Amino acid sequence: MTPDELAEALDRVDYLPDPGLATAAFLALRTRRPLFCEGEPGTGKTSLAVALARALDLPLIRLQCHEGIDAAQALYDWDFPRQLLHLRALEAAGPVDADAAEASLYARRFLLARPLLRALEEAPCVLLVDEVDRADDEFEAFLLEVLDENAVTIPELGRVAAATPPLVVLTSNRTREVHDALKRRCLYHWLEHPDLAREVAVLRRRLPGVDERLATQVAEAVRRLRELDLVKPPGVAESLDWAAALLALGRTELDAESAALTLGAVLKYREDTRRALSAGVLAG
Repeated sequence: MTPDELAEALDRVDYLPDPGLATAAFLALRTRRPLFCEGEPGTGKTSLAVALARALDLPLIRLQCHEGIDAAQALYDWDFPRQLLHLRALEAAGPVDADAAEASLYARRFLLARPLLRALEEAPCVLLVDEVDRADDEFEAFLLEVLDENAVTIPELGRVAAATPPLVVLTSNRTREVHDALKRRCLYHWLEHPDLAREVAVLRRRLPGVDERLATQVAEAVRRLRELDLVKPPGVAESLDWAAALLALGRTELDAESAALTLGAVLKYREDTRRALSAGVLAG
């Protein structure tokens, strides 16, 4: 497979990458290195991992990062209620050796596999580590170790290693800087908002009922909104929501009235709505 062939495969599942992104994804696939995708919200980072899984016919496993996430939430945990029921069943059956009972509590059937362990066990797959910038430094260090070895050790069961490393896509909205140690482990790509032609193509591909005129009007209006100093500039997802809202209302063009009625589909903060209306960017 070449970068162009991967781009065509992504196109077939309705993801339209630019040449740089297609090349970065191809290199991640060929070199078996994680791909670190950074950019503003709504530029298609998460959608890339979903599209890669579909295009390559691989399962998608998603780890959603958040403040306070720890290794147990990402890797594995023990099913304590089932272990307790098992222990009670042993006690009810009669005298039991304490060491044997303890050992039986840590059988594989009581292990709850979280996304990272599932990815190692189910590879080949696409592992999406979404919004890694929301996690803390300690979790980054843990993640780096797992990605370096493509293996983990469970004290009670032993080492679990991926026969084939998963295709890992990490995303960041750059709410904070991710440490260089993690970035060095990965291939890096910064995702920009699509240019006008590509955004129009995305709208028409994802919403077949949108004609070229309406798609162009929505894409142009969204581009003008992105030039304002907004709390949350709209991404492609908001462009799609806006066009879908106009379709649902039976509108065939984006005029000032239609824009005002449907602005909640594209802007999510009151301050942004006021700024857009006062700037007059929706009238053109």
